[in-house]
Amino acid sequence: MHLSQKTNNVLYSVNRCLERLIPITTPLGVVLGFFLPGVFIHLRPYVPWLFGMMTFSGALKLKAAELGNAARDPFPILLFLFTSHILMPLAAMAASSLLFVNHDIIAGFVLLFSGPTAVSGFIWVSIFKGDKALGLALILLDTILAPIVVPGTVSILMGAKTAMNVSGIAVSLLFMVVIPTIIGVALNETSRGKIPAAICPGLDPFSKICLMLVIAANASVAAPGIRLADPVIWKTGFLCIVLTVSGFLLSKLNGLLGKCGREKTVSMVISGGLRNNSAVMTIAVTFFPEAVVLPTLLSIIFQQTIAAIMGKLLLEKKPE
Repeated sequence: MHLSQKTNNVLYSVNRCLERLIPITTPLGVVLGFFLPGVFIHLRPYVPWLFGMMTFSGALKLKAAELGNAARDPFPILLFLFTSHILMPLAAMAASSLLFVNHDIIAGFVLLFSGPTAVSGFIWVSIFKGDKALGLALILLDTILAPIVVPGTVSILMGAKTAMNVSGIAVSLLFMVVIPTIIGVALNETSRGKIPAAICPGLDPFSKICLMLVIAANASVAAPGIRLADPVIWKTGFLCIVLTVSGFLLSKLNGLLGKCGREKTVSMVISGGLRNNSAVMTIAVTFFPEAVVLPTLLSIIFQQTIAAIMGKLLLEKKPE
């Protein structure tokens, strides 16, 4: 028993270390995919399974009751949905249309900013002392809605300009995010937390490694078409940063205008600013032309670092 507890403590420490390194490990996955495409391309058939494992690991900490508790005050949820799935996709389409003539790149931006919020956002909600129940509820709700919201938004905004397999996207999101989430939540609820307590110490650090492998595998597909000397790369990276920062700022503004209180605003800002870009990238690589992948690929490099910076600027408590 003592050895088991000692092992759990070691695994817990490893997981905490990997959580702190997310701003480094996520771009590292891109670098590995770029420089070792011949190695990581072989992981592509396993990406849905690796991603499902990541989602399942995060879902084991979710409770259906959190969604019910948050639903008692639906206003923050409605503000989040409005910002994340109406304002940001429209802003992404408008801004990218001004900078690019390539419809596939524009579709890439719309796809990225139509994606569900990142499960890793709960880590940042905890760091900045937000409303954990609301943060979990937003993750759960946005994940379940993803198979409808993502293909629907891209279809409405891009129409026939970009070829896409709407049903394929929906099924893929169902398999990668919705089903693992439902299984994880069900196991947590039915076991009253016993199953997560037993398997999460080992599963959590493994899921962080899976994240890096998924990113590397997807990047290895896009790597041959990327030329750093191409001005399009730099323009795309610049717009990714601007739009990601805008997502945090708009969410903060909505929290203030809606008078949601500090803790709820923290959860709204983190959930509204972060996207599950590894899921979006998997969809882009699988179902869209090559150029659609570019915005999400570059977003992965910047997103977690931007989250850390925006969190400090917008969410840290000021000394009294």
